[in-house]
Amino acid sequence: MRNVLLFLLTIAALVILPLHSQKISEKVLVINVEVPVRVYDGNKFVDNLTIDDFEIYENGKLQKIEAVYLVKNNNIQRSEEKQKFFPKISRNFFLLFEITEYTQKLGEAVNYFIKNIFTPEDNLIIITPIKSYILKKQILKVKSKDEIVNQLKGLLKRDIALGSFEYKSLVKDLEGLAISLSAALSAGESGRDLIQMGGTTSSEYQEMPVDEQLMRYESILRELEELRYVDQKRLLDIANFLKRKEGQKYVFLFYQREFIPQISPRVLNQYSSLFQDRPDILQVLVNLFDFYRRDTTFNIDKVKKAYSDSSISIHFLFITSPPKKMFGIQFQEQSEDIYKAFKEIADATGGYIESSSNILSSFKNALNASENYYLLYYIPKNYKRDGKFRRIEVKVKNRDYKVIHRYGYFAD
Repeated sequence: MRNVLLFLLTIAALVILPLHSQKISEKVLVINVEVPVRVYDGNKFVDNLTIDDFEIYENGKLQKIEAVYLVKNNNIQRSEEKQKFFPKISRNFFLLFEITEYTQKLGEAVNYFIKNIFTPEDNLIIITPIKSYILKKQILKVKSKDEIVNQLKGLLKRDIALGSFEYKSLVKDLEGLAISLSAALSAGESGRDLIQMGGTTSSEYQEMPVDEQLMRYESILRELEELRYVDQKRLLDIANFLKRKEGQKYVFLFYQREFIPQISPRVLNQYSSLFQDRPDILQVLVNLFDFYRRDTTFNIDKVKKAYSDSSISIHFLFITSPPKKMFGIQFQEQSEDIYKAFKEIADATGGYIESSSNILSSFKNALNASENYYLLYYIPKNYKRDGKFRRIEVKVKNRDYKVIHRYGYFAD
């Protein structure tokens, strides 16, 4: 999998563009908190709620709701105001593709978005594994939607192929090494004889001694970890950048399920027995077990609070696929750390989460979820500008509805 940081860096780089030079005016004594809220009865959006149906709490204390607006398809359908507000409902779309294989369904998803969702009033930034593209509003005046779709498909095909080349090459090497190391132990001679003979196996690595194969396998795993490392500072910088954007902000992250060819624990244990007199190889084997247990590389709670504070809806579309089948090795899913982290971030921002092999269906569901929502406004009681995080909780009175909204904000 190409490094998640690659596409995160492209967003961070956009901070310097004139497109994002607007500033936020600050109110020291009185602030208004805007909370996008989605309410569901099962899978159906509930669109008949009034201001009296809602309750909103900040750090557990009931607040007075000043206004509620029902927004559908980029239009305010209904409003109830105790105080006048001017909601900014312009849409900023960010499509992030962390994909290693371009498929027909991905092309269909792009086609659907451009032809059915995107309007001349929307802003759109597309981030591929290697580049970012800003789709200017004026483009619809000079190009047809079919032309735009074809252009975007071409860019995605090219960038996904280029962006995943190094990753796929490393995974292929891992496959070869895993097969070779497994075959060495299953050969007719003993493992020790194979080691002394230079690790003769049936794979392309047959000229490489077994101990060197093990060290090479560990080295490749380290390279893969560097490719997929997620830098916390960059994540926080991106949240701060998006916070300065006016209007509603929708991030759609397409992330492809990741499988790594692994040497089975049984084989690793056999090599541990064979290399009792090689502390260096024993350490390599210990490291391999550690690589198979991935932990998140950043503070999830800190990041999800930052994105919630920025009022960004992150929709996490986890693209699943079955693992490959190959004799002598097993393919283990290695995206559980990324899935856990971004699922929590999406939850904290009131976003949509789906795991599916059908990219088009997942994208449609996420888009439908983002098009209908309420905007609630309240003025926090006893507000202090102390930089602390304030937890928001929205409820619907006397109803067993699913209520989705952002986690909270920083009083800064």
